[in-house]
Amino acid sequence: MKHLPKHLRPRWRYLAVGIEAWPDADLDRRGFQRALWYAAGNLLGDAGSADAGLELLSFSVADGEGEAVVRVRHGHVDESRAAVASVSEVDGDPIGIRVRGISGTVRACEERYMGRAVGQSVRRDVAFEDAERTAVVREDAYDVRTGSEYVGATAFDIE
Repeated sequence: MKHLPKHLRPRWRYLAVGIEAWPDADLDRRGFQRALWYAAGNLLGDAGSADAGLELLSFSVADGEGEAVVRVRHGHVDESRAAVASVSEVDGDPIGIRVRGISGTVRACEERYMGRAVGQSVRRDVAFEDAERTAVVREDAYDVRTGSEYVGATAFDIE
């Protein structure tokens, strides 16, 4: 079977997506792809979701911070960005998503936008609410363990 000529092939754009969650969140590729499809279906409808063609190409998350590359059709970038931004949880774990940028090739997407936000996270003990607690520290953000869940804090909240 012959390939289509270049002018007849589908054109794609690649969204660089930053992901933030609690450090104990169990996020995986399959769950994130399912959340993307579900959000696109709810926002754009079945036909619009199929036209946009959101597909997760790469995904990595560690200690609640990560990134992904999402492929979308060329003419559907704006509605795809809205669908990606409407994802608020994956498999019951709340997450925050930010589209860092858009590119025409996967390579340019990775070179320009990926690897920036994934920093070093350190677990350490901090004084919070008049008690010593365990926290995951990422730059200026502190995720403090209080009982069975985490609370977001800043350096000013920590004594």
